[in-house]
Order: sequence, then structure tokens, then C-alpha cells
Amino acid sequence: MSTEQQTPEWKARYAIRSGVEGTVNEFAHGHGMRRCRYRGQGKVHIQHVLTAIAVNIERLSRLPPTEDACAPRRPTAFQNYLDQRELPRPKSWRTLGT
Repeated sequence: MSTEQQTPEWKARYAIRSGVEGTVNEFAHGHGMRRCRYRGQGKVHIQHVLTAIAVNIERLSRLPPTEDACAPRRPTAFQNYLDQRELPRPKSWRTLGT
């Protein structure tokens, strides 16, 4: 191990590189991307893109849920109108006409 490898700058660069190499390794070995199912650059590209989407969904599903997932939506103008007049809000807009 060289003295350059002990510097914080080198360690930061290597952390990025190892993350990229880990992703490439996961694609090549974990998802069979060394061999394509299709022939032709266009079809191969679509296979790679769809595989990348699947891998991202897998990774996102492993993340722990956050405390503040989503802020509630602001009331619509119609809901504000009903609230100001103390009218009950319908459960769904589909029930208004029945």
C-alpha cells in the first residue's frame, strides 16, 4: 500500500470507483448481463435499461421507510368551499351525481 493510498483524497476517489465496480459486478454476475438474450444493439440496449430499472426497484425496496414519507396534499378549492360552509365532504367525487 503506497503512501498516496493513505490520503483522504485518494480514499474518496476510490470509494466512488468501488461503488461503480460493485454495480458493474452485480450486473455481470447477478443478472447475467455478460450474455444478452437478444441480438442487435437496439434490443440489447432495451434489455440493459429494463434490467437497470429492475435493479433500482430492488434497491429502493430494501431501503427503510422514512418517517416523513409525504406531506399531505393541500385541500382543493372545492374542499375549501365545502369546509367554509360546513358542508360534509363526499368520500369520492363519483358519489356527487348519485
